[in-house]
Amino acid sequence: MNSSKHTELANHAWSVADLLRGDYKQSDYGKVILPFTVLRRLECVLEPTREKVAEIAEQHEDSGIDPDRFLRRASGHSFYNRTGLTLKKIAGDPKNAAQNLLVYVGAFSDNARGVLERFEFAQQIKRLDDADLLYKVIGRFTDLDLRPEVVPNHNMGYIFEELIRRFAEQSNETAGEHFTPREVIQLMVRLLVAPDGDALQLPGAVRTVLDPACGTGGMLSAMDDLITELNPDATVEVYGQELNPESWAICRSDLMIKGQDPENIAFGNSFSDDGHARKTFDYMLANPPFGVEWKKVKDEVEHEHKALGEAGRFGAGLPKVSDGSLLFLQHMISKMKPVDVNGGGGSRLAIVFNGSPLFTGAAGSGESEIRRWLLENDWLEGIVALPDQLFYNTGISTYFWILTNRKSPDHKGKVVLLDARDQWQKMRKSLGDKRKQLGSDHIATVVKLYGEALAVVDDPEHPLHGKVKVFRNEDFGYQRITVERPLKLRFKVTEEALAALEASKTIQKMPQAMALANAFKSVMGSSWSTKQEAWLALKDAVVQAGETWPTGAPFNKALRDVIGVRDPEGEVQLIAGKPEPDAELRDYENVPLGQDVKEYLQREVHPHMPDAWVDNSKTKIGYDIPVTRHFYQYEPPRPLADIDAELQDLEAQIQQLLGEVTK
Repeated sequence: MNSSKHTELANHAWSVADLLRGDYKQSDYGKVILPFTVLRRLECVLEPTREKVAEIAEQHEDSGIDPDRFLRRASGHSFYNRTGLTLKKIAGDPKNAAQNLLVYVGAFSDNARGVLERFEFAQQIKRLDDADLLYKVIGRFTDLDLRPEVVPNHNMGYIFEELIRRFAEQSNETAGEHFTPREVIQLMVRLLVAPDGDALQLPGAVRTVLDPACGTGGMLSAMDDLITELNPDATVEVYGQELNPESWAICRSDLMIKGQDPENIAFGNSFSDDGHARKTFDYMLANPPFGVEWKKVKDEVEHEHKALGEAGRFGAGLPKVSDGSLLFLQHMISKMKPVDVNGGGGSRLAIVFNGSPLFTGAAGSGESEIRRWLLENDWLEGIVALPDQLFYNTGISTYFWILTNRKSPDHKGKVVLLDARDQWQKMRKSLGDKRKQLGSDHIATVVKLYGEALAVVDDPEHPLHGKVKVFRNEDFGYQRITVERPLKLRFKVTEEALAALEASKTIQKMPQAMALANAFKSVMGSSWSTKQEAWLALKDAVVQAGETWPTGAPFNKALRDVIGVRDPEGEVQLIAGKPEPDAELRDYENVPLGQDVKEYLQREVHPHMPDAWVDNSKTKIGYDIPVTRHFYQYEPPRPLADIDAELQDLEAQIQQLLGEVTK
């Protein structure tokens, strides 16, 4: 089925909006269109066995035996409907449409009925009936042909996703929170399974797949399709979790129709209510919402982090509440299968991120600690930089992170960076922020380049040599050192200094505070180059005023803070015989792991600041992955002569146009 057919069917379903206009707000159209589309799809799938199922249901009506397994067998699916009703029959009886539709929906098996209930379908039936629209809406859907022979299971997701995209636009919601462009998914799944091609073709292969933010299930479907394409006899079990009720319902219905277990799709927040606790999976993939805060589940996540530590999912660290991307990654890693002694087992996972998880957070922050944990455990296999304007809800640059706990021997201790930002073609018509798409040749190129990365990086003659770089894990680490410089002061009594002295809480607590201030006025305007000279003069002024010089470090510090003036040529202040650091001159440097800090200081700092030193007690280890910087290529500015010639040409064109206007 081609894309124009998908659009045609989606347009048919969305045409119901013409009936709803006036009685429904635009943002509510999807509340009617989506559940009716699901219902019509279920009806079309069950049509060949509908009468047989109704007959068996009637036979068991008073038998006292649960007929569920008989009805499933008769329907040929994991779901069924016990009545002989259809949407067409219901539409033909307008006066009883609501009652009959509720009976029809209630006669579905529990799993199918649960899907429709998640749409709050009964409420929409009543609302439509009250507006005298129900039989009209039903009639419109009876003409929508969603039979599997017309719309294969593989393609039904496109129609649902197109409807959700339109629903999101009308609601000012983010369509990208619900699904990912299919060609992006194709690239993702092929990168994920590429190293496992031979193993997947073994007889009796069984693979489990998880998407913890599964939306309508597009990624799960793509993984199922690819694995069964490589091995038609393989068994693929898909699992997911979704927070959006409409997307969850569509994903569940899709699995039912395909013969998968719909119970594998959990509803709820993966962070606070893990629907697949204690399970592990062969493959995992996700496109979590970019930059979405996790404030609503903050208490649960922080409790798990503190109470369980590394035994829980979030032991490595917590990112800022404003972005939960790296929480999804930790959640997925917690579900990797362990590698056995023979090298079997293990998992591979892929996740879509924006640029923030690559570098957000300084050394010691939650984000940096999570990156450190990934790299020091040698789980990060590669990162692929994708073109911008590839997603429906954002035009920003995005990245695939690919991780595994079973790296091949030649990949151990290494990370592949691949620049695929130029692998795209322009769309004929934009969809939201999506203006670019990946063609099949682009997908093939990127998959091949990623698989051959280690060979390509060693071959300067390869045409795409510059698009691939391979680094050691430790190359992304650095030591965040604190560079201190001594506090240098000269000393002077000014009106401002005396006012600050009188306002000092430390001085105010002293009974002779006012007398001290008056005594110091006698040396107003005086200055000294050393603290010793200043203190001698000030003590003399206090004695001459008939007062006693206060003792104790708090007074001396408060006095120094108000009469001390920073001066590059001033006296170095000491604490216990060592230079006191000046907080205003404090600086930070990132020194690559493996480099000697003393040598770095002598080479990079002392030529400019010979009195600087490093406070080793404050050194922190950090990790970031500056993908863009590693692929940056300097482009010299255009020659001024060329720019000047272009400006002159534009000026001439403007003059010509102005001349035509004035004729």
